[in-house]
Amino acid sequence: MKQHPIPLFVNPVAGRGRALRRVASMCRLLAGNGVAHELIQSTAVGDLEHKVLAAASSGAERIIVAGGDGSVHEAVNGIMRAAATTALGVIPVGTGNDFAKACSIPLQWEEATRSLAARIGSNGRGRVVDVGRMNDRYFANSAGIGFGAKINEIARGNRLPVGDLNYLFAVFQGVWDGVITPQVRMHYGTPDYDGAVTLVEVCNGASVGGMFQMAPMAENNDGILDLVFVQPVSRLRIFALLPRLLNGSHIAAPEVTCARVTSVRLTADGPVPAHLDGEVQPPGTTFDLEILPQLLRIL
Repeated sequence: MKQHPIPLFVNPVAGRGRALRRVASMCRLLAGNGVAHELIQSTAVGDLEHKVLAAASSGAERIIVAGGDGSVHEAVNGIMRAAATTALGVIPVGTGNDFAKACSIPLQWEEATRSLAARIGSNGRGRVVDVGRMNDRYFANSAGIGFGAKINEIARGNRLPVGDLNYLFAVFQGVWDGVITPQVRMHYGTPDYDGAVTLVEVCNGASVGGMFQMAPMAENNDGILDLVFVQPVSRLRIFALLPRLLNGSHIAAPEVTCARVTSVRLTADGPVPAHLDGEVQPPGTTFDLEILPQLLRIL
């Protein structure tokens, strides 16, 4: 029986244009390895999500996304909004590729494409992972509130030629601009927290920003979110903690609290910035986060 072509969604601006430069080679590799596919390119922020939603709602059993964490974020929201069981294949061509790392997908795009084609050809059982939800949006890898969200916003707007060091460069920019420490109340178990924070990250995967091991203990198929928050720290202390973020040893610092949770409610005294999978969200004062276990199939 002839198989329907698998939709291949490409975000042409992912990885600062890497996806667009590699799309023709990607298609040749897939075709050469026996994967019939239909190329669909996104044209604006949110477009990929709408197109994935349409495909999943129409009964697509499998899709492939070539892009970074932002592309994965849109794809996951499209699948979840369709309430579909569509399986997601990922070819990482973004800047951070944190979701790919969490799923043990090769980070070299050619190797990832060949590996994906082999799995599709063998009809093997893929990985099943958890999905997070914050208010009415879903996230695949992490949600952030406070300084981390501010860094993501700086990184997304940065056009300097710093390549994969974009997020690290954004940290320096953010610290120079000023560290925000909103007053929040967090309900996540016993004890809860009421006070100022510099950073709050709720992680499904271990890394954020491509290089920071924010929650080194996190696994995205364990039915648990890993909450990491940092109490107010000075600019100098941020720079002291920064190297430890690269290897995950920051979790032992006295200003850092870690908790394994299934849900978190955070209420801030005023609007604070937020991100989902590195995608900037509107500032808010109330954030309800929860884990949705074993909800997403990965090719």
